[in-house]
Amino acid sequence: MGQVASTQAQAPAECHVKHDAAPAQCPIPHSSASTTSASSSPAKCPIDHTAQATPASSVVETPAQCPIDHSGLGLDKRNQMPTLSQAPATNQSLALPTAREESTIPRDEASRWEYPSPQQFYNALVRKGWETPEEHVETMVHIHNFLNEEAWQEIVKWEKKENPRQEDLQLTRFKGRPGELSPKARFWLFAGWLLPSRFNAEPPFDRHDWIVKRKSSGEEVRYVIDYYSAPPEPDGSPVFSLDVRPALDSFGSVKQRIAAATEEAWASLRTESPSSTRASTGKA
Repeated sequence: MGQVASTQAQAPAECHVKHDAAPAQCPIPHSSASTTSASSSPAKCPIDHTAQATPASSVVETPAQCPIDHSGLGLDKRNQMPTLSQAPATNQSLALPTAREESTIPRDEASRWEYPSPQQFYNALVRKGWETPEEHVETMVHIHNFLNEEAWQEIVKWEKKENPRQEDLQLTRFKGRPGELSPKARFWLFAGWLLPSRFNAEPPFDRHDWIVKRKSSGEEVRYVIDYYSAPPEPDGSPVFSLDVRPALDSFGSVKQRIAAATEEAWASLRTESPSSTRASTGKA
């Protein structure tokens, strides 16, 4: 089983997600100085000495802080995301659907994960400070859902390899980690810098960590997913490459990775062997 799966999304000619968009920032311009126009009033001390002093006992000293809650409070622990509103964003001009699509990915024994609606997806982009044309949001949601389904199928392949009778897998929780390169992504990025003609020098545009529960044993396994953009199809359809594999944080996952690498090496040798045999037969 290959560790990298290339998938073709049935979408317009290009993906409209700005993968190189700047990370979210505090909306308060802490460093900007207020601009004032020239005035004929005389210079004076900026402290208003005429104001009545406030008793020390009534002063509540609140430390300065960013209005964005970075502590993680209020986030859903299963996906590290806040509850996204279905209400239109400020200055939104196009009405977006609020219906949510159910995935094929089990959440627990009784339910499956639901994808965000186009309106929720757009609100999430606005929350992160990413500029996105509203008319392209539905296409972006389609691609987002398609890639997650493909990622889950790759995980199922890994798990079937480990235990052919493995059933009832569950995605208990996950976390998006954009901007955090995995060790493997760093390696391939270095290889692309060293040999650009042979390896891709572009980093993945996203990374997810998925925690999968094996119902039979109750064991939880972390999977790392790197999302890459690939050259488009001749008709302009966007192509994405997913590198899905168990994280190297347990002995069982290390065995899985070694077994998969060994199998790929043998498969490569087997495909090269018949051509060599035909060549030698021809000479005879």
